[in-house]
Parts: sequence; structure tokens; C-alpha cells
Amino acid sequence: MSGGRDGRASGRRPRVIGVLGGMGPAATVDFYAKLVRLTPAQVDQDHPRVIIDGNAAIPDRTEAVLGRGPDPTPALVETAQNLERAGAELIAIPCNSAHAFLGAIRAAVSVPVLDITDEVARAAAALTPRPDAVGLLATEGTLRMRRYHEALAARGIVTLEPDPDDEAAVMDAIHAVKAGDLGPGVRAAVHRIAGGLVRRGAGAVVLGCTELPLVMGAEDAAVPVLDGTEILARAALRDAFAREFPAASGRSPNDIDQATDPVRRN
Repeated sequence: MSGGRDGRASGRRPRVIGVLGGMGPAATVDFYAKLVRLTPAQVDQDHPRVIIDGNAAIPDRTEAVLGRGPDPTPALVETAQNLERAGAELIAIPCNSAHAFLGAIRAAVSVPVLDITDEVARAAAALTPRPDAVGLLATEGTLRMRRYHEALAARGIVTLEPDPDDEAAVMDAIHAVKAGDLGPGVRAAVHRIAGGLVRRGAGAVVLGCTELPLVMGAEDAAVPVLDGTEILARAALRDAFAREFPAASGRSPNDIDQATDPVRRN
């Protein structure tokens, strides 16, 4: 895998990307599709090697954070270690709520593990104009762990959350996507809640759950939409190739091909 057309003439191969996936499966598919789309490849060999462990048996992360379910740490750690043994040289986790357990995962492996919350906060701070506040659409678990709040606050950005009724609707939408419903009702609910955050002063909207980019895209809000899945994919490629990767063109979820969206239901 040396000397490809993507600038690897030096012969240095990209680092192997490990994906700690399955949380949920459709979000993992979306993450891999974005890795492929973001790589400026002309031939197969221009792409990095990617090892995916889609471990859908990992216990629910939000339920654990809220104290209502079993601890997913052992399964997360085991999956990360499986990836390292298989040859992964860096690990990405396309699940925001799983980052509540990031410290334990990092301590269990010797390869770098990316932090989606920090990457998204960096992307928010790089926007022009830089927003004073962003709206966060995420699971209850992600809101409770406040990693986004802290990462954004460190960059001088305030985090706005949905009110309790709207947060319940966000959770309903996330569960619907996990069940395979990407229909207009789910999309409308997410877009409505995002619009409410914008009216409250959000200068950008963070899709802080990897199911949400399947039902909301860049054109669905009057402000920038920060797709955490895409930002994480770009960060994984940056670290794999040791160079920056530009943002993708931002296809709408309505344009996702059936081949990369196997659970779509009309």
C-alpha cells in the first residue's frame, strides 16, 4: 500500500484504523461510508486499511450512564483490545455515549483512541464566524456526562440543550433510527428541535449522536450542522495519513445510497 495517488509517494503507508463499532450498526456503516468518501482515492490501494469490530452486544451506554443498565466497560475494553490485536494502530468509536467510558478504553490499549467530543469542539471553534453557543442534539447519557459542554466551554462556546420534552423526542428519534425508521416523521422531529435551538441562539447545531446524521444534513438548519460522524472520520484519516483532510461535500441523508444505508425504510 505504498506510492498511491493520494500523496503517499514517500512510501509511508497510512496507519491502520480500528473502528469500535456496532453502537448501532447503521451508525457504523455510515462512519465507514464517510471514511471512504473523504479519502481522495483513485484506486482501491489509495484507501487506508480499516478493521471494524461491529460488536452490537455491547450493553446500552446511555442506560449505564443513567444508572439503569449494566456497565458496558468490559465489553468496550475487550472490543478495543481485539482491534489492537488485529493490527489497528488507532481507534475511532462512532458512538458518542460510549465516550463516557473513554478513559478505561484508552487505559486498556497502547494505541491512540480518538475523542469525538474534542474533535467536534475543535470543529465548532474553527467555524467562521465562531459561534458563541451551539445546540447539542444527543442522548440523555451524552448530555449527562457533559463531555461536550466541557470541551466547548474550554473554547469559549456555550452548549444549549433541548428542553426535557424535546430531549424525550430526540431519544425517540434515536431509537427509531436504531429500529430502521429513517422516515419523514423522524426527520421532521429532529429538524424541529434543531430549529428551536437555533431560535434560542445556537450559531451551529451539533449532531452528538451517530444515529442523527442519518436523518439530518447540512441543509436542514439555518446554521452550520456539525456531523460528529463525519468529523470523527476526518480525524481518523488525519491521524492515519498524518495530514489534514477537508470536510466532505455534505450530502443530505436523503441522498444516501441504498448500498450504504441498508436499513432505510420509507
